[in-house]
Amino acid sequence: MKVTVVGAGAVGASCAEYIAIKNFASEVVLLDIKEGYAEGKAMDLMQCASLNGFDTKITGTTNDYTKTAGSHVCVITSGIPRKPGMTREELIGINAGIVKTVSQNLVKHSPETVLIVVSNPMDTMTYLAHRVTGLPKNRIIGMGGALDSARFKYRLAEALNAPISDVDGMVIGGHSDVGMVPLISHATRNSIKVSEFISDERLAQVKEATKIGGATLTKLLGTSAWYAPGAAVSGLVQAIACDQKKIFPCSVLLDGEYGLRDLCIGVPVILGSNGIEKIVDIKLSASEMTHLQTSAEGVKKTNGLLNL
Repeated sequence: MKVTVVGAGAVGASCAEYIAIKNFASEVVLLDIKEGYAEGKAMDLMQCASLNGFDTKITGTTNDYTKTAGSHVCVITSGIPRKPGMTREELIGINAGIVKTVSQNLVKHSPETVLIVVSNPMDTMTYLAHRVTGLPKNRIIGMGGALDSARFKYRLAEALNAPISDVDGMVIGGHSDVGMVPLISHATRNSIKVSEFISDERLAQVKEATKIGGATLTKLLGTSAWYAPGAAVSGLVQAIACDQKKIFPCSVLLDGEYGLRDLCIGVPVILGSNGIEKIVDIKLSASEMTHLQTSAEGVKKTNGLLNL
């Protein structure tokens, strides 16, 4: 089974590394536009194979999409961060152009692939991929909810003073600090609601810390995070490649589900060999539903900046 990761930066390389370490893919192709960069990252990662005990073959290529042909899953991490003085419209315009070109090239050489979009603004870039590729809706997935949920579980475990393996929780909605909807009502510790252990005040703190999780890391690191984003992508790829039928919150194209349509936003889905096997309808509290609808309005506003 072959996986392509476009963008050999920190997130893309971390994603390739985690996929290789999990040892479920026969080949990972790392592609970048910078001459020799993906080849160097791939070589460095392959020199870890004997140390980390994996047999996955990692190859790098400079902008040669023929090397990606026949990929079962393709991951798009390409794009630029917002620079000083750059407007949101300018950022979206640049990244939209990149994602459009990349997604069309990937589908040209792997028409049966499942696309996973990581590029920001992620919900809008996922929507763009639907508009420019013509792939069926089950084969285009935005990664954000999987990452946001991992950050939520980290904060829950911290508040509970519990091992993370004991904690479960999910974040839906847009992949932004305003748009995230951490589902406190569904969060559990070993099947017991976390509200049995933590006060409402502490849970509110957990919720807010989750929503600014990315910004917190950027402030500390001086750049965006890469370990957890790469791990989140690898989890989605494995669920698809191994037909695991796992539930992840992902940004998907909605057509009436949750009362929303014609946008991509994070909701729980079952992932298997066909990509999105099913959108899972879960009961939300009144405040969670209101927050989701507000989040959707924000996503639609950003989508309006696309030049479609």
